[in-house]
Amino acid sequence: MMAEMAVAMPLMLAGEQGLFHFPSVEEVRLQPINRAENETGWPFSADAGVLACVWSGGQKVVTFLENRPADLEDDQTFQPRHVIVTTDPFQLTIGNMADRDLFRPAASVEERIRLVAPFATLGQKLCDQPAGAHVGHGEL
Repeated sequence: MMAEMAVAMPLMLAGEQGLFHFPSVEEVRLQPINRAENETGWPFSADAGVLACVWSGGQKVVTFLENRPADLEDDQTFQPRHVIVTTDPFQLTIGNMADRDLFRPAASVEERIRLVAPFATLGQKLCDQPAGAHVGHGEL
């Protein structure tokens, strides 16, 4: 019992979530982002979406979700694709296999990391915002 308390206490004091914490909607932090006309380093195949930060597996995870297509009828369901935005090569490749086509083509993992790195940094700044924050365009 004391060992569990000793492990959990630093997490609680730091405001961190445990490994098995399931985040609520109120904990998610969001910021809409979109590709500028002349932007050459945009890593995503979708021109606009939402950068999100949420706790998962005991750590802050940054993801990019595509926007709902404008030509989709209101009564049609939409399940947005999402990818993990990180510089960790394993998570960037294996962790994103299901929706990897949400990234624009890259010649190598190194190139993809180079393209994603600024957005991973932006996402970490988003993670530092209070839980439930919805940051406006260009506010980070």
